[in-house]
Amino acid sequence: MAANWKMNKTVAETQAFLNEFIPVVRDVKDVEIVIAPPFTSLHTASAILKNTDIKLSAQDVFYEDKGAFTGEVSPAMLSDIGCKYVIIGHSERRQYFKETDEIVNRKIKASLKHNLNVIFCIGESLQEREAGKTFEVLNRELTEGLKDVPAEGWVAAYEPIWAIGTGRTATPEQAQEAHKYIREKLSSLYGMAAQEIRILYGGSVTPDNIESLMRCNDVDGTLVGGASLKVDSFAKIVKYKK
Repeated sequence: MAANWKMNKTVAETQAFLNEFIPVVRDVKDVEIVIAPPFTSLHTASAILKNTDIKLSAQDVFYEDKGAFTGEVSPAMLSDIGCKYVIIGHSERRQYFKETDEIVNRKIKASLKHNLNVIFCIGESLQEREAGKTFEVLNRELTEGLKDVPAEGWVAAYEPIWAIGTGRTATPEQAQEAHKYIREKLSSLYGMAAQEIRILYGGSVTPDNIESLMRCNDVDGTLVGGASLKVDSFAKIVKYKK
């Protein structure tokens, strides 16, 4: 269960959240918990999470180790401060910052080189879904994004863009249909190893819909946005029962 805080929470707010959240989920042993605060809070979060089972993630990364790239953060820097995960290819990066499949691919390779686990985001827009292009988009993003990438060190995250932050969630049937297609595509790319690759669902995940989503055969976890900003709601998602 991964929390993507996006551009939310100051250092003080991050500290307050984690100090409240950690005791609430201390008894959770069968769920991997990942939290992705903004860059400014990573160092503080790393220190607080040091002796816990909760993993720290960055929300983005650049594909070079160092150099004249003003404003960018390298995989080596993230690894150095204790990040175990990084989110790559989120629809907001693709939409607002014009990230291409090629850029996503380069970022994935650079992150894996520094032993960062990647949360690789894919998904279609409302227009693409209504035009019947969901599988076409997923096929392109998987094929291009995973070019020359091994089967280890990353999870896929299906996020239908029309369901992100809109309050509209894919039905369990829609989620399972897309996840089943992704699993089949990964099988064509990686063979039997695809069965071990986790596929997360993201898109207005809440405590109210987590159980129905997690009952889907090919949904292995969630990437949570708005509902991860409050301790009680994210804790309920983490502690869901099938």
